[in-house]
Amino acid sequence: MRERGYEVEHIKTKYPEVQAETLEETIVPGLEWLMQRYQRPMFIDDSGLFVDALKGFPGVYSSYVFKTVGCEGILRLMKGVEDRRARFECCIGYLEPGGEPFIARGVAHGSISQEMAGTGGFGYDPVFVPEGHTRTYAQIDVAEKNTMSHRGRAVAKFLEELPRLLKT
Repeated sequence: MRERGYEVEHIKTKYPEVQAETLEETIVPGLEWLMQRYQRPMFIDDSGLFVDALKGFPGVYSSYVFKTVGCEGILRLMKGVEDRRARFECCIGYLEPGGEPFIARGVAHGSISQEMAGTGGFGYDPVFVPEGHTRTYAQIDVAEKNTMSHRGRAVAKFLEELPRLLKT
């Protein structure tokens, strides 16, 4: 963000993460908690992998599911499943003192691979194949991945709106 003229400070702190049905519903309480504590403009993000055949699971529980069963667990759940459609979603929430929360959302559609592939990226990257591609996120160069990823899309929307948000 520095290259866009914005100075950002990374505050490494834990905040209560509400478990809800959507990423948007988890972001706002986190922002409000941080705002009460720091009283300055804040932004946070949350992401999840939503698998159609698993009715959106792991979704908002993606981080916990990854820590407990990892990519291998997702592949076991998908064993024998033909419909492998999935999507990554990312929400970036922004809040200023006295303001209303703004949420930028990015989505990347794709599918769950038959097996893990690649060594790049993190999380579910070795099992997610973005739409229109044959390689997993873990096999795609980071710069290329950022142009198509859910987080890259959310960041682009956030940066597009940031000048307007800062004027209020």
